[in-house]
Amino acid sequence: MQCIIGLGNPGPDYAKTRHNVGFRVIDMLAERHSIRLRRRRLRSEVGQGEIADQDVLLVKPQTFMNNSGQAAVKVCKHFGLEPQDLLIVYDDLDLLLGTLRLRRGGSAGTHKGMRSVVEHLDTEEIPRLRLGIGPLLPGADAVEFVLAPFQAGEVAVVEEMLARAAEAVEYSLAEGLEMAMNKFNTVRPVEEDNSDAV
Repeated sequence: MQCIIGLGNPGPDYAKTRHNVGFRVIDMLAERHSIRLRRRRLRSEVGQGEIADQDVLLVKPQTFMNNSGQAAVKVCKHFGLEPQDLLIVYDDLDLLLGTLRLRRGGSAGTHKGMRSVVEHLDTEEIPRLRLGIGPLLPGADAVEFVLAPFQAGEVAVVEEMLARAAEAVEYSLAEGLEMAMNKFNTVRPVEEDNSDAV
């Protein structure tokens, strides 16, 4: 069984923020494949179904971002999963908006949610899909930035990125992570209309 975990913060106040693109990819996959997400005693919303002829779990931790690892380790223990069975989907401030990056493992960087996952699973060898939400403007506060919604001129780029991220997950399940990396690890420039910027 493969497990796709999208990182984010629960609740309507955070739904459209930059930090919640991981949740939005899970919601998109659930809708596309008719997988119902239910609240479980695993500190997560969990849905079980099939994508690309693979048995999959879709997971949205309900621990808030910085404690994502608490949910990830509970899901792994409950379903008998190893770190390599996971694909963690989350935002990345260091990537330009619209960019996707699939990796087999590596450092969590500055992302506190991914740091928590690495800490609780005690390994950096966890497959992940990072979604670019940057750049952070000079002098801007990183926390305020990731907890803010996208600007109107960014929405079209975000929606296209989310759709490609869902496709990357599906392709990875069908063809393997290496093939998906070759296909989806492309740089997408920021394309935004700043006319609505404050």
